[in-house]
Amino acid sequence: MNNFIFYSPTEFAFGKDTEELTGKLVKKYKGTKVLVHFGGGSVKKSGLLNKAEDSLKAEKIDYILLGGAKPNPINALVYEGITLCREEKIDFILAVGGGSAIDSAKAIAAGVLYHGDFWDFFERKAEIKEALPVGAVLTIPAAGSEGSSNTVITQELSKRKLGTGAPALRPVFSILNPIYTYSLPPFQTACGIADMMAHILERYFTQTTGVEISDRLCEGILLTIINQGPIVFKEPENYNARSNIMWAGTVAHNGTCGVGRVEDWASHGLEHELSALYDVAHGAGLAVIFPAWMKYVYQENVSLFAQYANRVWGVEVSEDKEAMALKGIDATKEFFASIGLPTNFIQLGAKKSDIDKLISNLAVNCGGSIGSFKKLSMEDAKAIYEIACQ
Repeated sequence: MNNFIFYSPTEFAFGKDTEELTGKLVKKYKGTKVLVHFGGGSVKKSGLLNKAEDSLKAEKIDYILLGGAKPNPINALVYEGITLCREEKIDFILAVGGGSAIDSAKAIAAGVLYHGDFWDFFERKAEIKEALPVGAVLTIPAAGSEGSSNTVITQELSKRKLGTGAPALRPVFSILNPIYTYSLPPFQTACGIADMMAHILERYFTQTTGVEISDRLCEGILLTIINQGPIVFKEPENYNARSNIMWAGTVAHNGTCGVGRVEDWASHGLEHELSALYDVAHGAGLAVIFPAWMKYVYQENVSLFAQYANRVWGVEVSEDKEAMALKGIDATKEFFASIGLPTNFIQLGAKKSDIDKLISNLAVNCGGSIGSFKKLSMEDAKAIYEIACQ
């Protein structure tokens, strides 16, 4: 196990009616004028946005609204939010929605206090040292942004989808009421499941040794998702199943699963090019890319893949670890298919003829190599995209 520093200060309010604590929590973290950032009509239709506003009013906290958050959040909305915050002297940002709203809120929070272009942070030209405090009221368990220090934004004109992170971006509080996930469409639920599973697997597949505790944490959360996910599809208003999935999405990406181990993140880099080019759902893209990446790299540590196959998918232990590993990879792909996700380029709506363009964009964004489990060249990345076409 490697040395590590783990710091995860987000305060979580989980369960029924916790959205009513919004105003009190904003006040606790010194918010006096708030930008409430949200996405589409679902937060209005469900009444959640109104409840958040009522809670702010009850605490006599001034606020303004900024809608427009959407999947694969774009830089134009971030610029709009930064300008609005400066004009209105905003001192706190509240995201109401899923990972896209939270990611936009984080980018706005960093940009307001920076004198240059916020995109500098994503191109690694500047480091985020301070940001306005961010709070979140989560509606979609998937991205884990409610408990992480990361954000991902797409630059619309260039189609560059990049991420950045800093301790200052970790939400000071997050409110999670599983009831507000009842009405999520099945496909959106499935994409969320793939996203949170990928967050765990990016950490699980490592060359770091002596990490049994985080191995077991990763495996346990994966098993919970695999067990509870199908229940959610059959019984959309099963509170316990929704609760387990919602909390799994948070702990998958708050850093707990990755302590003491080198993480990979190649699959996310490969997928970001797909969702930037085609504007596909991130989780759907990951369902296509992750099994392809696994198929390409498993021989770098066959024993770990065999362990994954046995502990997560129940593949019987045998002396033929390669056969075990391949069964685990197949089981992963089959699970994604079973919950209605695409598993190849055609089903995703991507084109094999665009692979060279994807590689060209990836080379610019990653500097010519990607990943750590196996450091991938652009030739390796092209081979993975080609496997994903099958």
